[in-house]
Amino acid sequence: MESLLAELRSAVGDSGVLTDADVTASYRRDMMPLAPHGSPLAVVFPLDTEQVQAVVRACASHRVPIVPRGAGSGLSGAANAIEGCVVLVTTKMDAIVEIDTDNRLAVVEPGVVNLDLRGAVEKHGLFYPPDPSSYDWCTIGGNLSTNAGGLCCVKYGVTTDSVLGLEVVLADGEVLRTGRRTVKGVAGYDLTKLFIGSEGTLGVITKATLALKPLPQAPATLVAAFGSTATAGAAVSRIVREGLVPSLMEIMDRTSIEAVEQYLKTELGAGPGCAALLICQSDAGGEQARHELRKIEEICLEADLVYATHDVNEGRDLLTARRAVLTALEVYGSWLTDDVCVPRTRIAELIQGCEDISAEVGLKIAVVGHAGDGNMHPTIVYDPADADQFARAQKAFDDILAVGLALGGTVTGEHGIGKIKREWLAKEIGPVGLRVHREIKRALDPDNLFNPGSMFDQQQVR
Repeated sequence: MESLLAELRSAVGDSGVLTDADVTASYRRDMMPLAPHGSPLAVVFPLDTEQVQAVVRACASHRVPIVPRGAGSGLSGAANAIEGCVVLVTTKMDAIVEIDTDNRLAVVEPGVVNLDLRGAVEKHGLFYPPDPSSYDWCTIGGNLSTNAGGLCCVKYGVTTDSVLGLEVVLADGEVLRTGRRTVKGVAGYDLTKLFIGSEGTLGVITKATLALKPLPQAPATLVAAFGSTATAGAAVSRIVREGLVPSLMEIMDRTSIEAVEQYLKTELGAGPGCAALLICQSDAGGEQARHELRKIEEICLEADLVYATHDVNEGRDLLTARRAVLTALEVYGSWLTDDVCVPRTRIAELIQGCEDISAEVGLKIAVVGHAGDGNMHPTIVYDPADADQFARAQKAFDDILAVGLALGGTVTGEHGIGKIKREWLAKEIGPVGLRVHREIKRALDPDNLFNPGSMFDQQQVR
Protein backbone atom coordinates (compact mmCIF):
# COMPACT_ATOMS: atom_id res chain seq x y z
CA MET A 1 0.00 0.00 0.00
CA GLU A 2 3.03 2.31 -0.06
CA SER A 3 2.08 3.34 -3.59
CA LEU A 4 -1.42 4.38 -2.43
CA LEU A 5 -0.04 6.27 0.57
CA ALA A 6 2.31 8.16 -1.74
CA GLU A 7 -0.63 9.12 -3.98
CA LEU A 8 -2.66 10.25 -0.97
CA ARG A 9 0.20 12.43 0.27
CA SER A 10 0.55 13.88 -3.20
CA ALA A 11 -3.18 14.65 -3.19
CA VAL A 12 -3.57 16.29 0.24
CA GLY A 13 -0.02 16.90 1.46
CA ASP A 14 2.04 14.99 4.01
CA SER A 15 0.29 16.64 6.98
CA GLY A 16 -3.09 15.63 5.59
CA VAL A 17 -2.40 11.89 5.83
CA LEU A 18 -2.25 10.11 9.18
CA THR A 19 -0.98 6.53 9.42
CA ASP A 20 0.24 6.18 13.01
CA ALA A 21 -1.99 3.50 14.54
CA ASP A 22 -2.12 5.28 17.90
CA VAL A 23 -3.44 8.41 16.17
CA THR A 24 -5.77 6.77 13.66
CA ALA A 25 -7.37 4.71 16.45
CA SER A 26 -9.47 7.74 17.43
CA TYR A 27 -11.04 7.68 13.94
CA ARG A 28 -12.10 4.03 14.08
CA ARG A 29 -15.69 4.62 15.21
CA ASP A 30 -18.39 7.14 16.06
CA MET A 31 -20.42 7.38 19.29
CA MET A 32 -22.18 4.01 18.90
CA PRO A 33 -20.33 1.42 21.02
CA LEU A 34 -22.12 -1.65 19.61
CA ALA A 35 -21.31 -1.14 15.93
CA PRO A 36 -18.40 -3.13 14.45
CA HIS A 37 -15.27 -1.25 13.41
CA GLY A 38 -11.80 -1.95 12.07
CA SER A 39 -8.43 -0.23 11.79
CA PRO A 40 -7.95 2.15 8.85
CA LEU A 41 -4.90 2.06 6.63
CA ALA A 42 -4.87 5.87 6.71
CA VAL A 43 -6.93 8.89 7.71
CA VAL A 44 -6.93 11.76 5.20
CA PHE A 45 -8.02 15.40 5.53
CA PRO A 46 -8.77 16.98 2.14
CA LEU A 47 -9.11 20.75 1.97
CA ASP A 48 -11.33 21.10 -1.11
CA THR A 49 -13.36 19.25 -3.73
CA GLU A 50 -10.36 18.72 -6.02
CA GLN A 51 -8.47 16.98 -3.23
CA VAL A 52 -11.48 14.76 -2.50
CA GLN A 53 -11.54 13.79 -6.18
CA ALA A 54 -7.85 12.90 -6.08
CA VAL A 55 -8.31 10.76 -2.94
CA VAL A 56 -11.29 8.93 -4.45
CA ARG A 57 -9.45 8.21 -7.70
CA ALA A 58 -6.37 6.98 -5.86
CA CYS A 59 -8.40 4.64 -3.66
CA ALA A 60 -10.42 3.40 -6.63
CA SER A 61 -7.29 2.53 -8.60
CA HIS A 62 -6.03 0.45 -5.67
CA ARG A 63 -9.51 -0.95 -4.86
CA VAL A 64 -9.29 0.35 -1.29
CA PRO A 65 -12.60 1.36 0.31
CA ILE A 66 -13.32 4.88 1.58
CA VAL A 67 -15.31 5.71 4.71
CA PRO A 68 -16.42 9.38 4.70
CA ARG A 69 -16.50 10.94 8.17
CA GLY A 70 -17.42 14.26 9.75
CA ALA A 71 -16.97 15.05 13.43
CA GLY A 72 -17.81 11.52 14.55
CA SER A 73 -20.91 12.50 16.53
CA GLY A 74 -23.06 9.84 14.83
CA LEU A 75 -24.90 7.17 16.77
CA SER A 76 -25.25 4.33 14.27
CA GLY A 77 -21.70 3.35 13.32
CA ALA A 78 -22.20 4.87 9.86
CA ALA A 79 -18.74 6.50 9.99
CA ASN A 80 -16.98 3.45 11.44
CA ALA A 81 -13.81 2.32 9.72
CA ILE A 82 -13.48 -1.11 8.19
CA GLU A 83 -10.18 -2.97 8.21
CA GLY A 84 -7.65 -1.48 5.78
CA CYS A 85 -9.87 1.37 4.56
CA VAL A 86 -9.10 5.05 4.08
CA VAL A 87 -11.13 7.29 6.39
CA LEU A 88 -11.85 10.55 4.55
CA VAL A 89 -12.46 13.28 7.13
CA THR A 90 -14.16 16.45 5.88
CA THR A 91 -13.76 18.62 9.01
CA LYS A 92 -11.11 20.85 7.39
CA MET A 93 -13.49 21.73 4.56
CA ASP A 94 -15.20 24.21 6.85
CA ALA A 95 -15.89 27.31 4.76
CA ILE A 96 -19.21 29.12 4.67
CA VAL A 97 -18.83 29.93 1.00
CA GLU A 98 -21.82 32.26 0.63
CA ILE A 99 -24.75 33.72 2.51
CA ASP A 100 -27.32 35.08 0.06
CA THR A 101 -29.69 37.16 2.18
CA ASP A 102 -31.98 38.15 -0.70
CA ASN A 103 -32.65 34.55 -1.74
CA ARG A 104 -32.36 33.23 1.83
CA LEU A 105 -29.78 30.54 1.17
CA ALA A 106 -26.27 29.59 2.19
CA VAL A 107 -23.59 27.57 0.41
CA VAL A 108 -21.36 25.67 2.81
CA GLU A 109 -18.68 23.00 2.89
CA PRO A 110 -19.33 19.79 4.84
CA GLY A 111 -16.99 20.54 7.75
CA VAL A 112 -18.96 23.58 8.96
CA VAL A 113 -20.21 23.02 12.51
CA ASN A 114 -23.99 23.25 12.76
CA LEU A 115 -23.98 25.86 15.52
CA ASP A 116 -21.38 27.99 13.71
CA LEU A 117 -23.62 28.13 10.65
CA ARG A 118 -26.61 29.09 12.77
CA GLY A 119 -24.62 31.87 14.41
CA ALA A 120 -23.30 33.17 11.08
CA VAL A 121 -26.70 33.44 9.39
CA GLU A 122 -28.32 34.87 12.52
CA LYS A 123 -26.19 37.99 12.04
CA HIS A 124 -28.13 38.50 8.80
CA GLY A 125 -31.53 38.01 10.45
CA LEU A 126 -31.77 34.45 9.10
CA PHE A 127 -32.20 31.00 10.60
CA TYR A 128 -30.93 27.50 9.75
CA PRO A 129 -33.49 25.21 11.44
CA PRO A 130 -31.95 21.70 11.81
CA ASP A 131 -30.59 21.40 15.36
CA PRO A 132 -29.36 17.97 16.43
CA SER A 133 -28.62 17.68 20.14
CA SER A 134 -24.90 17.68 19.26
CA TYR A 135 -25.31 20.90 17.26
CA ASP A 136 -22.38 22.56 19.03
CA TRP A 137 -19.90 20.09 17.47
CA CYS A 138 -21.57 18.00 14.74
CA THR A 139 -20.90 19.06 11.15
CA ILE A 140 -23.21 19.77 8.24
CA GLY A 141 -21.73 16.94 6.17
CA GLY A 142 -22.62 14.40 8.82
CA ASN A 143 -26.06 15.96 9.24
CA LEU A 144 -26.62 15.56 5.50
CA SER A 145 -25.30 12.01 5.35
CA THR A 146 -27.61 10.81 8.14
CA ASN A 147 -30.50 13.22 7.44
CA ALA A 148 -30.20 14.40 11.03
CA GLY A 149 -33.16 15.75 12.94
CA GLY A 150 -33.26 17.71 16.16
CA LEU A 151 -35.47 19.45 18.65
CA CYS A 152 -37.16 21.79 16.16
CA CYS A 153 -38.32 19.08 13.72
CA VAL A 154 -41.95 19.37 14.78
CA LYS A 155 -42.19 22.75 13.04
CA TYR A 156 -39.26 22.93 10.66
CA GLY A 157 -38.62 19.34 9.57
CA VAL A 158 -35.35 17.41 9.34
CA THR A 159 -32.16 18.23 7.43
CA THR A 160 -33.49 17.28 4.00
CA ASP A 161 -36.24 19.90 4.34
CA SER A 162 -33.59 22.65 4.35
CA VAL A 163 -31.46 21.47 1.41
CA LEU A 164 -31.72 22.94 -2.09
CA GLY A 165 -28.75 21.24 -3.74
CA LEU A 166 -25.50 19.36 -3.28
CA GLU A 167 -22.06 18.94 -4.80
CA VAL A 168 -20.96 15.28 -4.61
CA VAL A 169 -17.83 13.42 -5.67
CA LEU A 170 -18.85 10.11 -7.24
CA ALA A 171 -17.04 6.77 -7.26
CA ASP A 172 -15.30 7.55 -10.58
CA GLY A 173 -14.01 10.86 -9.21
CA GLU A 174 -16.43 12.98 -11.22
CA VAL A 175 -18.35 15.82 -9.57
CA LEU A 176 -22.15 15.72 -9.58
CA ARG A 177 -24.12 18.88 -8.84
CA THR A 178 -27.73 18.34 -7.84
CA GLY A 179 -30.67 20.60 -7.14
CA ARG A 180 -30.85 24.31 -7.66
CA ARG A 181 -30.83 27.75 -6.02
CA THR A 182 -34.49 28.43 -6.73
CA VAL A 183 -37.37 27.84 -4.35
CA LYS A 184 -39.05 25.49 -6.84
CA GLY A 185 -37.69 23.02 -9.37
CA VAL A 186 -38.78 19.59 -10.58
CA ALA A 187 -36.35 18.90 -13.44
CA GLY A 188 -35.46 15.22 -13.42
CA TYR A 189 -35.15 12.82 -10.52
CA ASP A 190 -34.64 14.36 -7.09
CA LEU A 191 -31.00 13.34 -6.78
CA THR A 192 -30.45 15.70 -3.87
CA LYS A 193 -32.70 13.68 -1.60
CA LEU A 194 -31.12 10.45 -2.84
CA PHE A 195 -27.77 11.45 -1.34
CA ILE A 196 -29.20 12.92 1.87
CA GLY A 197 -29.36 10.09 4.38
CA SER A 198 -27.23 7.78 2.22
CA GLU A 199 -24.55 7.62 4.95
CA GLY A 200 -21.66 8.12 2.54
CA THR A 201 -22.47 4.95 0.61
CA LEU A 202 -23.08 6.71 -2.72
CA GLY A 203 -20.56 9.57 -2.78
CA VAL A 204 -18.76 12.25 -0.78
CA ILE A 205 -20.69 15.49 -0.23
CA THR A 206 -18.35 18.45 -0.72
CA LYS A 207 -20.78 21.40 -0.77
CA ALA A 208 -24.41 22.04 0.10
CA THR A 209 -26.83 24.80 -0.83
CA LEU A 210 -29.11 25.27 2.16
CA ALA A 211 -32.44 27.07 2.47
CA LEU A 212 -32.71 29.59 5.29
CA LYS A 213 -35.70 31.06 7.06
CA PRO A 214 -36.34 34.44 8.64
CA LEU A 215 -35.00 34.54 12.19
CA PRO A 216 -37.89 33.59 14.48
CA GLN A 217 -38.89 35.49 17.57
CA ALA A 218 -37.34 34.65 20.94
CA PRO A 219 -39.21 31.54 22.13
CA ALA A 220 -41.73 31.37 24.93
CA THR A 221 -41.61 28.12 26.91
CA LEU A 222 -44.10 25.89 28.70
CA VAL A 223 -43.43 22.84 30.86
CA ALA A 224 -46.05 20.39 32.07
CA ALA A 225 -45.43 17.63 34.62
CA PHE A 226 -47.63 14.53 34.41
CA GLY A 227 -48.23 11.77 36.93
CA SER A 228 -48.35 9.14 34.18
CA THR A 229 -46.93 8.68 30.70
CA ALA A 230 -50.42 7.88 29.43
CA THR A 231 -51.76 11.34 30.29
CA ALA A 232 -48.65 12.96 28.80
CA GLY A 233 -49.11 10.95 25.62
CA ALA A 234 -52.77 11.92 25.44
CA ALA A 235 -51.81 15.60 25.75
CA VAL A 236 -49.33 15.28 22.87
CA SER A 237 -51.98 13.65 20.68
CA ARG A 238 -54.48 16.40 21.40
CA ILE A 239 -51.97 19.19 20.76
CA VAL A 240 -51.38 17.71 17.32
CA ARG A 241 -55.09 17.10 16.72
CA GLU A 242 -55.93 20.71 17.60
CA GLY A 243 -53.63 21.89 14.81
CA LEU A 244 -51.07 23.54 17.08
CA VAL A 245 -47.51 23.58 15.75
CA PRO A 246 -45.09 24.61 18.50
CA SER A 247 -41.50 25.16 17.44
CA LEU A 248 -40.45 22.48 19.91
CA MET A 249 -42.20 19.72 21.86
CA GLU A 250 -39.97 17.40 23.89
CA ILE A 251 -40.73 14.69 26.43
CA MET A 252 -38.62 13.31 29.29
CA ASP A 253 -39.51 10.27 31.39
CA ARG A 254 -38.93 9.85 35.12
CA THR A 255 -35.47 8.32 34.75
CA SER A 256 -34.31 11.18 32.49
CA ILE A 257 -35.64 13.80 34.90
CA GLU A 258 -33.93 12.22 37.90
CA ALA A 259 -30.61 11.93 36.04
CA VAL A 260 -30.65 15.55 34.89
CA GLU A 261 -31.57 16.87 38.34
CA GLN A 262 -28.69 14.91 39.86
CA TYR A 263 -26.24 15.98 37.15
CA LEU A 264 -27.16 19.68 37.12
CA LYS A 265 -27.71 19.72 40.89
CA THR A 266 -30.99 21.51 40.47
CA GLU A 267 -34.69 20.71 40.54
CA LEU A 268 -36.71 21.01 37.36
CA GLY A 269 -39.85 21.63 39.42
CA ALA A 270 -41.47 18.41 38.23
CA GLY A 271 -41.98 17.01 41.73
CA PRO A 272 -41.36 13.50 43.11
CA GLY A 273 -44.47 11.98 41.51
CA CYS A 274 -43.67 13.15 37.97
CA ALA A 275 -43.64 10.31 35.41
CA ALA A 276 -43.20 12.53 32.33
CA LEU A 277 -42.22 16.12 31.64
CA LEU A 278 -43.42 17.85 28.47
CA ILE A 279 -41.47 20.89 27.25
CA CYS A 280 -43.03 23.07 24.54
CA GLN A 281 -41.88 26.28 22.90
CA SER A 282 -43.42 28.77 20.52
CA ASP A 283 -41.22 31.07 18.45
CA ALA A 284 -44.16 32.82 16.77
CA GLY A 285 -43.69 35.86 18.98
CA GLY A 286 -46.12 38.30 20.56
CA GLU A 287 -49.79 37.47 20.89
CA GLN A 288 -49.56 34.44 18.63
CA ALA A 289 -47.02 32.80 20.94
CA ARG A 290 -49.15 33.61 23.98
CA HIS A 291 -52.17 32.13 22.21
CA GLU A 292 -50.30 28.91 21.35
CA LEU A 293 -49.08 28.42 24.90
CA ARG A 294 -52.53 29.18 26.36
CA LYS A 295 -54.07 26.53 24.12
CA ILE A 296 -51.39 24.00 25.09
CA GLU A 297 -51.92 24.83 28.77
CA GLU A 298 -55.66 24.21 28.38
CA ILE A 299 -54.91 20.83 26.81
CA CYS A 300 -52.61 19.86 29.68
CA LEU A 301 -55.48 19.91 32.21
CA GLU A 302 -54.49 16.56 33.68
CA ALA A 303 -50.95 17.68 34.38
CA ASP A 304 -49.88 17.99 38.00
CA LEU A 305 -48.04 21.20 37.20
CA VAL A 306 -47.99 23.62 34.27
CA TYR A 307 -45.62 26.55 34.06
CA ALA A 308 -45.22 29.01 31.19
CA THR A 309 -42.55 31.68 30.79
CA HIS A 310 -41.67 34.31 28.22
CA ASP A 311 -38.27 34.78 29.84
CA VAL A 312 -35.66 33.69 27.29
CA ASN A 313 -33.09 32.72 29.92
CA GLU A 314 -35.56 30.53 31.80
CA GLY A 315 -36.50 28.82 28.57
CA ARG A 316 -32.85 28.30 27.71
CA ASP A 317 -32.23 26.69 31.10
CA LEU A 318 -35.07 24.25 30.55
CA LEU A 319 -33.70 23.33 27.13
CA THR A 320 -30.24 22.92 28.65
CA ALA A 321 -31.75 20.30 30.94
CA ARG A 322 -33.27 18.49 27.97
CA ARG A 323 -30.04 18.56 25.94
CA ALA A 324 -28.06 17.33 28.96
CA VAL A 325 -29.90 14.01 29.32
CA LEU A 326 -27.28 11.76 27.69
CA THR A 327 -24.43 13.39 29.58
CA ALA A 328 -26.46 13.19 32.80
CA LEU A 329 -27.02 9.46 32.42
CA GLU A 330 -23.26 8.95 32.79
CA VAL A 331 -23.78 9.40 36.54
CA TYR A 332 -25.20 5.87 36.42
CA GLY A 333 -22.75 4.29 33.94
CA SER A 334 -22.09 4.13 30.20
CA TRP A 335 -25.05 4.64 27.90
CA LEU A 336 -26.31 3.15 24.68
CA THR A 337 -28.94 5.27 22.96
CA ASP A 338 -31.58 3.91 20.59
CA ASP A 339 -33.54 5.83 17.96
CA VAL A 340 -37.07 4.76 17.12
CA CYS A 341 -39.92 6.81 15.72
CA VAL A 342 -43.55 5.85 16.33
CA PRO A 343 -46.89 7.47 15.52
CA ARG A 344 -47.39 10.31 17.99
CA THR A 345 -50.49 8.62 19.37
CA ARG A 346 -48.35 5.67 20.52
CA ILE A 347 -45.54 7.46 22.40
CA ALA A 348 -46.92 6.38 25.78
CA GLU A 349 -47.01 2.74 24.62
CA LEU A 350 -43.38 2.93 23.57
CA ILE A 351 -42.35 4.39 26.93
CA GLN A 352 -44.28 1.64 28.70
CA GLY A 353 -42.66 -0.95 26.47
CA CYS A 354 -39.24 0.39 27.45
CA GLU A 355 -40.18 0.16 31.14
CA ASP A 356 -41.14 -3.49 30.59
CA ILE A 357 -37.85 -4.20 28.77
CA SER A 358 -35.93 -2.47 31.56
CA ALA A 359 -37.53 -4.75 34.13
CA GLU A 360 -36.85 -7.81 31.99
CA VAL A 361 -33.13 -7.16 31.38
CA GLY A 362 -32.47 -5.58 34.77
CA LEU A 363 -30.93 -2.39 33.38
CA LYS A 364 -31.92 1.24 33.71
CA ILE A 365 -33.56 2.63 30.54
CA ALA A 366 -34.33 6.33 30.20
CA VAL A 367 -36.63 7.66 27.47
CA VAL A 368 -36.34 11.15 26.07
CA GLY A 369 -37.34 12.41 22.67
CA HIS A 370 -39.12 14.62 20.23
CA ALA A 371 -42.77 14.26 21.16
CA GLY A 372 -43.81 16.52 18.31
CA ASP A 373 -42.84 13.93 15.69
CA GLY A 374 -42.79 10.72 17.74
CA ASN A 375 -39.01 10.26 17.53
CA MET A 376 -37.90 8.75 20.84
CA HIS A 377 -34.44 7.99 22.18
CA PRO A 378 -34.60 5.19 24.74
CA THR A 379 -31.17 5.06 26.37
CA ILE A 380 -29.82 1.97 28.11
CA VAL A 381 -27.37 2.37 31.01
CA TYR A 382 -24.89 -0.45 31.54
CA ASP A 383 -21.32 -1.36 32.50
CA PRO A 384 -19.36 -2.15 29.31
CA ALA A 385 -16.72 -4.00 31.34
CA ASP A 386 -19.34 -6.49 32.51
CA ALA A 387 -19.90 -9.03 29.71
CA ASP A 388 -23.30 -10.01 31.07
CA GLN A 389 -24.53 -6.41 31.26
CA PHE A 390 -23.17 -5.74 27.77
CA ALA A 391 -25.14 -8.70 26.39
CA ARG A 392 -28.29 -7.55 28.19
CA ALA A 393 -27.83 -4.04 26.80
CA GLN A 394 -27.60 -5.46 23.29
CA LYS A 395 -30.78 -7.46 23.86
CA ALA A 396 -32.60 -4.39 25.18
CA PHE A 397 -31.45 -2.37 22.15
CA ASP A 398 -32.97 -4.92 19.74
CA ASP A 399 -36.11 -5.42 21.85
CA ILE A 400 -36.79 -1.68 21.74
CA LEU A 401 -36.53 -1.70 17.93
CA ALA A 402 -38.97 -4.60 17.81
CA VAL A 403 -41.45 -2.68 19.96
CA GLY A 404 -41.09 0.38 17.73
CA LEU A 405 -41.86 -1.61 14.59
CA ALA A 406 -44.78 -3.38 16.28
CA LEU A 407 -46.28 0.03 17.10
CA GLY A 408 -46.24 1.00 13.43
CA GLY A 409 -42.97 2.91 13.66
CA THR A 410 -39.51 2.90 12.11
CA VAL A 411 -36.18 1.67 13.47
CA THR A 412 -34.56 5.08 12.98
CA GLY A 413 -35.98 8.56 12.95
CA GLU A 414 -32.73 10.49 12.57
CA HIS A 415 -29.57 8.56 13.54
CA GLY A 416 -29.54 6.31 10.49
CA ILE A 417 -28.96 2.60 9.88
CA GLY A 418 -25.17 2.58 9.85
CA LYS A 419 -23.52 -0.69 10.76
CA ILE A 420 -25.72 -1.42 13.78
CA LYS A 421 -29.18 -1.77 12.22
CA ARG A 422 -28.57 -3.47 8.88
CA GLU A 423 -30.77 -6.46 9.74
CA TRP A 424 -33.49 -4.12 10.96
CA LEU A 425 -33.50 -2.16 7.71
CA ALA A 426 -34.18 -5.42 5.86
CA LYS A 427 -37.04 -6.22 8.26
CA GLU A 428 -38.58 -2.76 7.86
CA ILE A 429 -38.43 -2.24 4.09
CA GLY A 430 -38.79 -5.87 2.98
CA PRO A 431 -37.06 -7.78 0.18
CA VAL A 432 -38.27 -5.58 -2.68
CA GLY A 433 -37.22 -2.39 -0.92
CA LEU A 434 -33.85 -3.89 -0.10
CA ARG A 435 -33.34 -5.00 -3.70
CA VAL A 436 -33.98 -1.47 -4.96
CA HIS A 437 -31.52 -0.08 -2.43
CA ARG A 438 -28.85 -2.56 -3.59
CA GLU A 439 -29.44 -1.73 -7.25
CA ILE A 440 -29.05 2.00 -6.62
CA LYS A 441 -25.83 1.30 -4.73
CA ARG A 442 -24.48 -0.90 -7.55
CA ALA A 443 -25.41 1.68 -10.20
CA LEU A 444 -23.53 4.53 -8.51
CA ASP A 445 -20.78 2.57 -6.78
CA PRO A 446 -20.24 -0.66 -8.75
CA ASP A 447 -16.98 -1.55 -6.98
CA ASN A 448 -18.47 -0.94 -3.51
CA LEU A 449 -15.88 1.76 -2.82
CA PHE A 450 -17.88 3.99 -0.49
CA ASN A 451 -18.53 2.90 3.09
CA PRO A 452 -19.00 -0.83 2.42
CA GLY A 453 -20.93 -2.53 5.18
CA SER A 454 -23.02 0.51 6.08
CA MET A 455 -26.75 -0.10 5.51
CA PHE A 456 -25.97 -3.46 3.81
CA ASP A 457 -23.26 -6.02 4.35
CA GLN A 458 -20.73 -6.30 1.54
CA GLN A 459 -22.01 -9.64 0.28
CA GLN A 460 -25.51 -8.20 -0.11
CA VAL A 461 -24.24 -5.42 -2.37
CA ARG A 462 -22.25 -7.70 -4.63
